[in-house]
Amino acid sequence: MRAVVQRVQSAGVAVAGETVGSIGQGLLVYLGIAADDSETDFEYIANKIPHLRVFDDENAVPNRSVLDVGGAVLLISQFTLYGDARHGRRPGYGAAAKPETARAFYESMAARLSETLPVQTGIFQADMQVSSVNDGPVTILLDSRRLF
Repeated sequence: MRAVVQRVQSAGVAVAGETVGSIGQGLLVYLGIAADDSETDFEYIANKIPHLRVFDDENAVPNRSVLDVGGAVLLISQFTLYGDARHGRRPGYGAAAKPETARAFYESMAARLSETLPVQTGIFQADMQVSSVNDGPVTILLDSRRLF
């Protein structure tokens, strides 16, 4: 499982011109699910996101999590995080989970995060337009297999 986590001042997602999710201060999270992901992968990412210390404390040191600052999460499904562009010019997506598997993990992640944080989501498999005001910018890459 992979996640691209961006600290934002605000973020939103629209489908067909209509806003379906938006947050103020918090984290914009793009979530990719691999075909062979397990509960172990899920738990790793689900525990990392709310506790990442990427928000500044009173000394301008990133010691606070989204929980600490009362922020929110905008969770967007993105199978292209498993795009493999090492060969040729067109990425292959064979490592990405099939939609039914990915949807289950995505919905479970939204439910898990919403136990402790306000969570907004995009629409799974929709053509989405995501906008954000990055703060910093701060972008963290997470991989449950710890490849990066």
